[in-house]
Amino acid sequence: MADLEKHHKFSLWYVLLGIWFVFILNNMIYNYTAPTKLAYSEFLTNLRQDKVKEIAIGDQFISGTYLDEKGAEKSFTTVKVNPELAKELEGHSVKFRGEVESAFLRSLMSWVIPILLFVGIWYFMMKRMGPGAGVMQFGSSRAKVYAQEDIPTRFDDVAGVDEAKEELEEVVTFLKEPEKFSRLGGRLPKGVLLVGPPGTGKTLLARAVAGEAQVPFFSISGSEFVELFVGVGAARVRELFAQAKQKAPCIIFIDELDALGKARGVNVIGGHDEREQTLQQLLVEMDGFDPRVGVIIMAATNRPEILDPALLRAGRFDRHVLVDKPDLNGRVAILKVHAQRITMADDVDLTVLAQRTPGLSGADLENILNEGALLAARAGRDEVTMADLEAAVDRIVGGLEKKNRVINEREKRIVAHHETGHALVAAFTPLTDKVHKISIIPRGIAALGYTEQRPTEDRYLMGKAELLARIDVLLGGRVAERLVFGEVSTGAANDLQRATDMARAMLTQYGMGDTLGPVTYTRRTQPIFLPQDGSLAQPPNEFSEATAAALDQELRQLLQVQEDRVEQLLTDHRQVMEKVAARLLEKEVLDESEFAELAGISAA
Repeated sequence: MADLEKHHKFSLWYVLLGIWFVFILNNMIYNYTAPTKLAYSEFLTNLRQDKVKEIAIGDQFISGTYLDEKGAEKSFTTVKVNPELAKELEGHSVKFRGEVESAFLRSLMSWVIPILLFVGIWYFMMKRMGPGAGVMQFGSSRAKVYAQEDIPTRFDDVAGVDEAKEELEEVVTFLKEPEKFSRLGGRLPKGVLLVGPPGTGKTLLARAVAGEAQVPFFSISGSEFVELFVGVGAARVRELFAQAKQKAPCIIFIDELDALGKARGVNVIGGHDEREQTLQQLLVEMDGFDPRVGVIIMAATNRPEILDPALLRAGRFDRHVLVDKPDLNGRVAILKVHAQRITMADDVDLTVLAQRTPGLSGADLENILNEGALLAARAGRDEVTMADLEAAVDRIVGGLEKKNRVINEREKRIVAHHETGHALVAAFTPLTDKVHKISIIPRGIAALGYTEQRPTEDRYLMGKAELLARIDVLLGGRVAERLVFGEVSTGAANDLQRATDMARAMLTQYGMGDTLGPVTYTRRTQPIFLPQDGSLAQPPNEFSEATAAALDQELRQLLQVQEDRVEQLLTDHRQVMEKVAARLLEKEVLDESEFAELAGISAA
């Protein structure tokens, strides 16, 4: 590459020297064949003696032919002089001639300076873009290459995904000892697809595999293949695999594979031919290289449902490794890994912190510890306390505390009774999670308060009784408002929406209704690992109007029965509700032990 740049620099000087040589040669030829230069006084003398045969008059010069002393006809040129001045000079017998100021340097600079300016801009842009980034280099691979010694990540740095680590440890063995498997006729897997929600450590796992195997690591995003020009993506795929073969054994890691490998033919009108050509070239390359070379392709995606089936078949991405959100033990392990770089106080209990964060990914947990460290540093402490980490969880889960949001006393009382209603229903209803904290401090965009529950264990299945208990908790705030103030407020809108969605899912998806029977009535496809997008268009109903009417009736009946039950429960504990609400208005935040004491229940 250095020789190539040097060659380009010398070629530029050769061009400039060539232009200069042509200019000098042109002047020499012109001077060699140039006509005789006459003084203007000589021209007037020849004119009076009838020796001038013909002339051509220009702005500055007069040229033509005249007869010399021998009578031979010659061409001449002279510079014009002011006629009045010429008469005066002739009257005094003065020999005079005209001269034109030389414009050679000025004319030279008029085209040399723009050329030099253009060349300078071109050189500066090439230096900024770096080697291999010129217009003719669009087809080069954009992959970042990490040598073995540049990858410090190991499996010990990854926690909370033990099953995925066990799967990938076999890939490390493939790269370290390929003959161990090839001697029995087996072949190395060509591709490993890591699927899972965002932030669960898919990229970290891929780097850990390369670090454990001590092989080069090619990292590139799926979106970096497609460019403005047609055919660039396919060229980059070819060059990437060519480079990988030269450095084998190695790992090629393609992040966000769904940007490149989206199923073909799905969006016919808005299709992208360049992306499809790039995908086809990737499929060809995965089929073409010999697995004995030792090149393993790893890819990560959180949208496996939209990938092209040709990518997922055997012989391409042979293995699909799920990197899911961590369970309770996994969250504790992740917190321990990230806590090693943070100075913790003795009162920090990572198990309690893990219990408060169900459903959070490894990236979220790292962010909580980082936010806790920032809060401690802001307060001037030398250690991160449990209170800092609790505040970090509240900030990330509930949103930023709105200290400047002032609400009037009546609204504050409504919020206090609303949150107390949620907490009491959760406390006195079986199969619900324990109340960890109640707050009426505004947070986030629209939350005026929140009730946080802490599950004692991770749950993967829920029965009808547990779903109904969750609906009861959601309706508790709305019912408490009606009991105390005689009406409900707009603050219960989100609770009612969530309760309605849960009840509808029980009837249409889970077959838990009494009148509709064991039938699924929805066909809506949703992303597997990404949050459900309510903005997607709802497909047309695939059931009759009679079924829709029965569904609406049973849905209203189910919610009404649960609301009546919640109303009876809060009526029975009205005094406790008023006592908790009064303390909440006083302190704004109640923790688990204080709420349990006021409600007369066990905090254990």
